Amino acid sequence: MKKTIVLGVTGGIAAFKAAQLTSDLIKKDYDVEVIMTKHATEFIAPLTFESLTKHNVMVSTFEKVADRSVKHISIAKRADLFIIVPATANVIAKIAHGLADDMLTTTFLAASCPKLICPAMNTGMYENPITQNNLKLCRSYGMHILEPASGRLACGDSGKGKLPDIEDIIDKAEELLHTDKPLYGQQVLITAGPTQEALDPVRFLTNHSSGKMGYELARAARDMGAHVTLISGPVSLRLPQDITVIQVKSAQEMMEAVKKEGAQQDIIIKAAAVGDYRAAHISEEKIKKSETELTVTFVKNPDILAMLGERKRPGQLLCGFAMETEDLEENARKKMLEKHCDMLVANNLKVEGAGFQNDTNVATFFYQDKMESLNIMSKRELSFRILETLCSLKENNGGK
Repeated sequence: MKKTIVLGVTGGIAAFKAAQLTSDLIKKDYDVEVIMTKHATEFIAPLTFESLTKHNVMVSTFEKVADRSVKHISIAKRADLFIIVPATANVIAKIAHGLADDMLTTTFLAASCPKLICPAMNTGMYENPITQNNLKLCRSYGMHILEPASGRLACGDSGKGKLPDIEDIIDKAEELLHTDKPLYGQQVLITAGPTQEALDPVRFLTNHSSGKMGYELARAARDMGAHVTLISGPVSLRLPQDITVIQVKSAQEMMEAVKKEGAQQDIIIKAAAVGDYRAAHISEEKIKKSETELTVTFVKNPDILAMLGERKRPGQLLCGFAMETEDLEENARKKMLEKHCDMLVANNLKVEGAGFQNDTNVATFFYQDKMESLNIMSKRELSFRILETLCSLKENNGGK
């Protein structure tokens, strides 16, 4: 069943960005109901949102409706999440003090679902102690505040007050929509992305890993209630919110970070594509091109998964990943057993929809005594499947 997001749009210049947010949420298969203040309609027409949502946009508390329901109450009851984008200083003041003088604030006050406030205003208005006190009051009532970004504002000033990026709003919204928290209080460590092994100050050896799988795993673990530490190689992905991110480059740097963080973790998922080899010698100067062949001697990098398997404490779960191009079952099962994994996720680079860079994956789960092949799915959906499976394994071990 689709989850319903009520989107409140207020009278700020960033109101036009609410249309993109609406479109992106609908693409993710959410049902979006939009409520606008009268001032918001001066910045963007209700027809824009009606075209996107296929719902009537609500503005006036007293407008006539066909079903004769008390509209603000019926919408409030259906809401799984209430977002205000943008949230002006005026509307923040209203909701902080329980004022309900229009359709938006009336519905907001009636709603009992999680609430996300996304402030956007002039820097002086945002930093004003009155606004800051109102935001503090909102937090005390359990509302979630997504801090505005810094930059050049519509008024010409530069500073804090820009609407947070749409991707960050959606990221926070999906965290709040995931109400089931089976990993609440658990410590989860995830490695992600490639490593870079320097040859000289200009060049390095790496692989095609985008980090998408590991980053989706980190978000999913956070959404399920865990305290997440993400150790990431160099990627071009947006950093997830409410997650501790440790950025590294080389395999040796990742090894040291994992050693430091690993002992206190309840679950460790090693999704990073770590380079197997590094140059035996890194040139201090750029290696010049010549007509002769270039010979580089490589040495093996530390095996992080093997180290984790050897150090695994009682009750700690270890999940590895394996990317293969042939003999997937044989190679994956061998890796799982040799590295002392509780579970291993394997895929074949040559299978359509699997592998690096894609937003989808085709995985096979390996356990100590069996395997389970899955159909193609998004990496976000696969992340939840992996974590749900690890939760089941933990329960079968007595929750230790």
